[in-house]
Amino acid sequence: MFAYIRGKLEMKMTDYVVIDVGGLGYKIFMSEVGIGNIGNIGDIVKVHTYYKVREDDISIFGFNTLEELKMFELLLGVSGVGAKTALTMLAVCEPSEFALAIISENVTALTGIPGIGPKSAKRIILELKDKIKKEQEIENIKDHIENIKANKEIQIAIKNDDKLQEAISALQVLGYNKKEIEKAFNKLDIKEMSTEELIKKGLNLLSKN
Repeated sequence: MFAYIRGKLEMKMTDYVVIDVGGLGYKIFMSEVGIGNIGNIGDIVKVHTYYKVREDDISIFGFNTLEELKMFELLLGVSGVGAKTALTMLAVCEPSEFALAIISENVTALTGIPGIGPKSAKRIILELKDKIKKEQEIENIKDHIENIKANKEIQIAIKNDDKLQEAISALQVLGYNKKEIEKAFNKLDIKEMSTEELIKKGLNLLSKN
């Protein structure tokens, strides 16, 4: 319902903020880190939002970046993961770190998050990797039908570079499609970058677009 909310920051509490928009105060739940980064009381701020509606509850969740919002939405799609757990994960794990953990199947990285045990970590990794696989299959079919030729240089690099493949898959975890990721990587000198650097640089370019 709300893509984002922009207004005057009126209140900062432990797990939520209040933003005034034209005399109407919106109570928006955020992670502890998100609240810390949003700004100072009286500032004009903007938060990307997720609107949750249940029979007995209507809540708005806020995020400083679109990547955080995408990570939150992905986590809500995993069985057994609720909004509270997703916000906790956002408080201790950046989207780029989360995406890399999923692609590399790093269970230890996820179990370092409060409330996430080995079983939960494995389930999150399995479900999200399955989701990516299905999306990749759909994209491959579309490419075949539309006969779209991607940049040859980046395609050759992808086939010959495991870290580049991991970076692309990690960015797909955060909701970006393969074509826009490849387009962003065309602007980078990818040869000397680590997987984590590729993810962070890619995120920076993709968020600007």
